[in-house]
Amino acid sequence: MKNNPYLEKVVQTPHALKLNLELISSNEHTVTIKLPFNEDLIGDSINRILHGGAITSAIDTACGAAIFQLQNNLRALATLDLRVDHTRAAEPDTDVYVLADCYHLTHTIAFVRATAYTNDIKNPISTAMGTFMRSNQLFPTQ
Repeated sequence: MKNNPYLEKVVQTPHALKLNLELISSNEHTVTIKLPFNEDLIGDSINRILHGGAITSAIDTACGAAIFQLQNNLRALATLDLRVDHTRAAEPDTDVYVLADCYHLTHTIAFVRATAYTNDIKNPISTAMGTFMRSNQLFPTQ
């Protein structure tokens, strides 16, 4: 996995730790994060499917990580707009993966797209497009 030295910090935030997010892979401008199946995150108790809010949080985190990867630093971010289309439910008792791609940076805005999936990225459970404000401050790592 090729990544900047700070990328692991993204999955060490209190929220990411609560979700147990894992950094799976990265390259120049993409990052894959895993949201492990967890009993505490079930949104549909009959079908044992992860809650859409947990999936959206994983998408938001993966998008931020992809931006950090492309800009190669921990310049702080704020989500301006994140549109998530949940196209189908995840499989029961299954981890969710999110591939995020930061496809354009300006001095103040980052543009990202993401796909959440379980077993096959060609059959996504959610897709997303987002814009993020880039700050001149560093991302808090403590």
